[in-house]
Amino acid sequence: MPVAKRKATHARHYQDQPQTVDADGSKHWITRAANFVADVTEAKPGARLARTQQADEYMAFVVSGRAIVEAGSQSQDVEPETLVIVPPGASTLTMPDGGEVVRVFSNKATDLTAAAANAAIYADAIAEVTPIVPWPDPVGGFGIRSYRLADFQSPDPSPLKMRVFRSTNLMINIFEPWANRRDPAKLSPHWHDDFEQMSLGLRGAFRHHLRYPWGPDMNKWEDDEHVTYEASPSILVIPAGVIHTTQDIGNGITWLVDIFGPPRVDFSSKPGFVLNEADYPMPKLVQA
Repeated sequence: MPVAKRKATHARHYQDQPQTVDADGSKHWITRAANFVADVTEAKPGARLARTQQADEYMAFVVSGRAIVEAGSQSQDVEPETLVIVPPGASTLTMPDGGEVVRVFSNKATDLTAAAANAAIYADAIAEVTPIVPWPDPVGGFGIRSYRLADFQSPDPSPLKMRVFRSTNLMINIFEPWANRRDPAKLSPHWHDDFEQMSLGLRGAFRHHLRYPWGPDMNKWEDDEHVTYEASPSILVIPAGVIHTTQDIGNGITWLVDIFGPPRVDFSSKPGFVLNEADYPMPKLVQA
């Protein structure tokens, strides 16, 4: 039976104040997990999002609006609904017309982990989570890699329609948008022994169900949580050991993204399941 070491984070960006606001008015909602941190940005036209000394790769999901991504001598124009993996070092993401972009960094981005709305939850040692150990370098070396979602078909036979990508340090699952609600008789409560999950709601409303397993000390027992997010964007950070499942609710389109760090071995061990596996090899010791 799992044992949870900390409480979940509930970040309702649609009603919460941003953690930072740029001089041009671009707004940033910043939320962390043990090993990684997400910056959800409402970018104004011309917004320039720069990293000057990035220690490792990061992911940028351009949700809406066009982006120009620059790193070293490389530059790419990126359409909306495109995932970009950006190499270490200096880089810039410019949003000429504004839009929504989600950037995910490892916990080496200490400026962002410190600015996170839930930084206090991770002030102590995080021994229950396996740290990131970088996977092998990408084929052909580090560089800008972009994946336009329209070019990929989900290999997932279930109604969830997962679309999984990985880098050397992170993994993202950008579900296909859901028009039909999940059957409440066919939910999937489960837990993760030694890693956390960040669930990002991009469109629509969600109800998250969380159960904190009982340990021997009754004084530390926590009540179940059945938490509704009435709109998007929003983030739920699920600690290791917490039993969880999610319903999409309401009418219209709902869109969910799950984020992990390091990449998940179970997903990566399914041939063809990780859509960019040809670019990012698995470590030999964890290959199936």
